[in-house]
Amino acid sequence: MEIDPILQKYPKSRDYLIEILHDIQNAHPQSYIPPEVVTRVAKHLNVKQAQVYGVIGYYSMLSAKPRGRYVIRVCASPICNLMGSSNLIDYLKEKLKVDIGQTTPDGLFTLETTECLGNCAAAPAMMINQEMYGSLTTGMVDILLEQYSKSHK
Repeated sequence: MEIDPILQKYPKSRDYLIEILHDIQNAHPQSYIPPEVVTRVAKHLNVKQAQVYGVIGYYSMLSAKPRGRYVIRVCASPICNLMGSSNLIDYLKEKLKVDIGQTTPDGLFTLETTECLGNCAAAPAMMINQEMYGSLTTGMVDILLEQYSKSHK
């Protein structure tokens, strides 16, 4: 993975660490930040690798382990939970045959939860990569999974 064009977009200031990590992760086909990239980012910003890993570990949207092409994040906030997100999580686990944090064998989907997506008015909500979806039902989830599966082919 070529990260020089991403690093060159940003000043050499730790203020841009999160933006850099998001750009790198979004450009990676497995939607994560590999160890060799952490080293390059730390050197570019003149910070310790532990600081970079600390940011990756703190923010649930970032990952240091490979994930699927499409990362499904289901909101597990109290409001979404009251509106049925726990049922959606159970449905997705059964449908995809994975548990939270796992990736489907074909490498297409990774299932995750997150504490809040800020879409409470349309609970239950989830994101697939950078796209937000709300007021979800299992039928709508089926349609989305089919659309994303087809767009990969």
